Amino acid sequence: MPIIAPEDTTTVQNLLAAFEGESNAHAKYIAFAAKAGADGLHGAASLFRAAAHAERIHAANHARVIRQLGGEVTCEIHEVEVKTTLENLKAAREGELYEVESMYPAFLEEATAHNSAAAIRTFTGALEAEKAHARLYGEAIALLEGGKLNSWIGAPREFYVCPICGYTSETQDEHERCPVCNCPWERFEIIR
Repeated sequence: MPIIAPEDTTTVQNLLAAFEGESNAHAKYIAFAAKAGADGLHGAASLFRAAAHAERIHAANHARVIRQLGGEVTCEIHEVEVKTTLENLKAAREGELYEVESMYPAFLEEATAHNSAAAIRTFTGALEAEKAHARLYGEAIALLEGGKLNSWIGAPREFYVCPICGYTSETQDEHERCPVCNCPWERFEIIR
């Protein structure tokens, strides 16, 4: 059985916290997508599904690094509280902003201090995707609060998710390659 090196202990703890957070975000966003779809907010449902897919990619990447560093992958999935779609969008944006402003920067700082290249890579990929999610949730909130149900918030729409790092885009031709991990655009997964 692999053993965690002493210098990797905190990095593995951070990876486990990130794995649990991403796993719970995935579960939450799937439930939020169902609510948005039931409300006829198909664009919001598409966004939740795309973000959920990205969160699953982040969790898998974190799990891989945990194992590489000798850790055991475990987490607890919490019960999801589904509210109105607007409240769900706000809760999702709040979670993304926490990851962008606090969690991932702190985890990256620690991983960088210990030269943990694999942890730096997985944290960076997640951080960049969460920035896009926070922006997209903000746009959806503004549209919903503005009563613009005839915008993309109300119609099914496609989002594009990098299968390597989870970077999420709302346009197909934004880049030739993923701006985070350099994955070719044609490999991006279409989530509707």
